[in-house]
Amino acid sequence: MKTNAGNLKKGEFVYHQGEIWQIQKAEFYSPGKGSALMKTRLKNLHSGKNIDYTFKSNEPVELVEVESVEMQFLYKDESNLYFMDEKSYNQYSLPISVVGDTSFYLKEGDKYYVYLQNEKPLNIKPPLSVKLKIIETEEAIKGDTVTGAKKPAKLETGVVVMVPLFVKKGDIISVNPETGEYTGRA
Repeated sequence: MKTNAGNLKKGEFVYHQGEIWQIQKAEFYSPGKGSALMKTRLKNLHSGKNIDYTFKSNEPVELVEVESVEMQFLYKDESNLYFMDEKSYNQYSLPISVVGDTSFYLKEGDKYYVYLQNEKPLNIKPPLSVKLKIIETEEAIKGDTVTGAKKPAKLETGVVVMVPLFVKKGDIISVNPETGEYTGRA
């Protein structure tokens, strides 16, 4: 399906240079003279590489038709993440290089949306937040919690995030997987 580059949105998939890319960022830019532009950051779904590319806003762009299917995250190894469609029991793998840092926050057994094109997985739709248990952090000292200071905390998936001083081991916190930031206690 073709569209004008001026209509592109974050998260959409496009054919570019003969490959499928996902739009990570799309920003409309109109210089004083000349035609308007769409500045984008594209992620290659085969190599995981990001590029910045500027389209003319009226330039035709080929969109890739994808479906979003809820799947259970099974496990990950050194290079891939494995998901299962609970309706058909088909299993799919996605390279960690394509999913990016979001893969550090995925918890085995939880459900996530996987983008498929012709039964081939392209990427996952990152959740807005994930709830993870703190397995290791320093104890807060009384009186230290007034300031906005932060300390490192290791989560059940093995990733370390910065949390406020009042958070303790065993707490379940909410984290934004795209930025890796603490968003609150769950």
